[in-house]
Amino acid sequence: MRRYARCMTTDPSASPATAPAAARRAPAGAAVLREDVTEAIREAVVEELAAVGFSRMSIEGIARRAGVGKTAVYRRWKSKLHLVLDLVGAFAVDGLPVPATGSLYGDVRALLEVMSHVLRHPVASAVIPDLLVEAARNPEIADAVRGALLDGQRRMAEGIVSGAVARGELPGSTDPGRALDLAIGPLYWRQVVVRDDVDRTYLDELARSVLAGLGATTA
Repeated sequence: MRRYARCMTTDPSASPATAPAAARRAPAGAAVLREDVTEAIREAVVEELAAVGFSRMSIEGIARRAGVGKTAVYRRWKSKLHLVLDLVGAFAVDGLPVPATGSLYGDVRALLEVMSHVLRHPVASAVIPDLLVEAARNPEIADAVRGALLDGQRRMAEGIVSGAVARGELPGSTDPGRALDLAIGPLYWRQVVVRDDVDRTYLDELARSVLAGLGATTA
């Protein structure tokens, strides 16, 4: 930063008091964010969440654990909520292709497999319950959590239902939101709340239960 300011000085004899403002500081946003620092902060967040949870986590604690100043964190995220949502977003299903196995059962089973994998990740299992508690108290957090966690899942559910309707496996009035509730609700309860094991047999049976609950014409 100092070197940048010296390069911008047009008159070497100018004193700090009389030099133009641009000569004394770099324009906002000119600094390049180092990727190694960003990764160190992300790793520190995971460790801090495991140690103290979301509600007690602080930017100061994250910075200390990452070995950087608080400014380095705030340059990248404006709050701990945005930092955590960014981290959780990396394990969300947004951006993944909609399952296209050729059958409703296969598509639902594939969705359950993906979501089970997401929920098994230590970041998701540590963060999501705390975020949901915060979301119940703060509408802004609720909107942010909904966007980070649910948008991708809704898109996949809509794709699965529309494919099943086109194949004649589901009636045209089927609500994708209800389909998502039937599929993800039990899975979330078992993996995140009860913290019980989920094996292939459970996912197979849950997929069949979802089809039965939706009134599918085929299994």
